[in-house]
Amino acid sequence: MLLRHELLLCAPTIRNWISGRRESYYPTIEIGDPILAPAASRILFSDDPAWPVGALVVGLGTWQDYEWVSPEGRGLRVIPDGISSRAAMGLFGMNALTAYFGVIAVGRARKGETLLVSGAAGSVGAMAAQFGRILGCRVVGLCGSVEKARWLREDCGITSVIDYVREDVPDRLAALCPDGVDVVFDNVGGEFLHQALARTNRHGRIVLCGQIATYDVADPDAGRPLDMMRIIYGSITLSGFLLNDFSTDIPDAQKKIAEWAKQGLLAHREDLRDGFDSLPETFMALFNGGNQGTLLGRIADKQGRAL
Repeated sequence: MLLRHELLLCAPTIRNWISGRRESYYPTIEIGDPILAPAASRILFSDDPAWPVGALVVGLGTWQDYEWVSPEGRGLRVIPDGISSRAAMGLFGMNALTAYFGVIAVGRARKGETLLVSGAAGSVGAMAAQFGRILGCRVVGLCGSVEKARWLREDCGITSVIDYVREDVPDRLAALCPDGVDVVFDNVGGEFLHQALARTNRHGRIVLCGQIATYDVADPDAGRPLDMMRIIYGSITLSGFLLNDFSTDIPDAQKKIAEWAKQGLLAHREDLRDGFDSLPETFMALFNGGNQGTLLGRIADKQGRAL
């Protein structure tokens, strides 16, 4: 079928697909290949009634205006009527679902526990922090600016926030988490992971969602090793995961997220930037702290006109 891509999600993991330095769940993007990216698209041509013309679909797309695809292998899903492409990529999209399963299924966060979230003002981290709050956790979030800290406190209801640019993280963790941390949701890796491990309680769970601190360094394996004896003696679990691990559970998760959204329990914002030619600059905002929320490149309007 023929798709017209409207929105492209700028996700940090794309950097790994480009670099090819690590084994990934998608093949390395070679020079000359179109960039892979989660996309919201319109079906322009289809001979399969399960994929009707005009339907909005989300799944893995590419940095192209138009694309002939087979649904198999792209994780495509038809989005119900009434949900916009922005909502499909934001509140009900890949990042929100990743946060949902990471906190609930992998981290097994429970009421009364302390949940520590790095990258807490990002599109995944903000949802992870709020899901923890809804579950009754005491949430501590890390971010990198005064404005992001304000948004977390005032809009997301995350009262304990650490600005890692302006504050000493170990000192603030000691002050905010005197009884330690039960669950860590880590989007960053690097030095933060060492700092978080030092505060993690016995039988704690560390959810490894991303490692953005190492995506663009010359040698991602050059950092100091984790304190493995602390992990062993503390019976601490480190778990990596992919959204694909929970593909059959996505509809139920989206219903739950929609329920919480209708109750006014979730704050969400998209950083929407227009123009196909601006995609490289838009993507790089992920790595210089320039984005505010889910970072989307809009390359076509609802009528399919190029932007």
